[in-house]
Amino acid sequence: MIIFVYELYAKQHGGPVPAQSGREKAYEFLKETVLTDPDMQGRFLTEQEIADRIGISRTPIREALLLLAAEDLVQLVPKRGAHIAPLSGREITELMELRGIVERHAAERTIEAGTVPVEKLTELLERQRELMGPEQAKEFIAVDHLFHATMIAAVGNELLNRHYDGLRSRQIRAGVVALYTQTGRQEEVLGEHRAILDAVASGDPEAARAAISAHLGSTLKVLLAG
Repeated sequence: MIIFVYELYAKQHGGPVPAQSGREKAYEFLKETVLTDPDMQGRFLTEQEIADRIGISRTPIREALLLLAAEDLVQLVPKRGAHIAPLSGREITELMELRGIVERHAAERTIEAGTVPVEKLTELLERQRELMGPEQAKEFIAVDHLFHATMIAAVGNELLNRHYDGLRSRQIRAGVVALYTQTGRQEEVLGEHRAILDAVASGDPEAARAAISAHLGSTLKVLLAG
């Protein structure tokens, strides 16, 4: 999974992945691999357990956990370790609400400016289609995020990009859980993404807003029902 995320980074940023410190390696591993694992939701992690898994000392792991705690992604509990609390119904609802605001805005702006990245969105949709099945759920959702992030990036607002990227971990966690919760959700996501792509490619902002709202609404319904 880490290698796959690095490939996505290189593809999105147009260059090699920069060398990582021990803290950065631990942070990336925890955020991209551990926190997005449905089996890890509700569990406690110790520094030694993480150190044994990725082969670095406990100091950078402690620093990485502090960073994750500052982002409210884990809860540090004395003598027990780092608790990976499942996303609450309120967090999921707020996440989808915020995503809707940003993604609808991006669709409108790119349609207005004529900067819709149709070719790249099409490529990402086809890549998702090749990642069907529960064993590839994380990769499927990683490309899912990149599909939406590509639309955000096309606006050309760096502050907006960073804001949206800050939602990435929660978005992937929620997306993976949704795939495991409902059979056939991957096929539904592909159809919903196709509706978004068709709307923005045709230059129809109203249809784009409706398609985005329908996509996020379906995901929210699955997550709250699960």
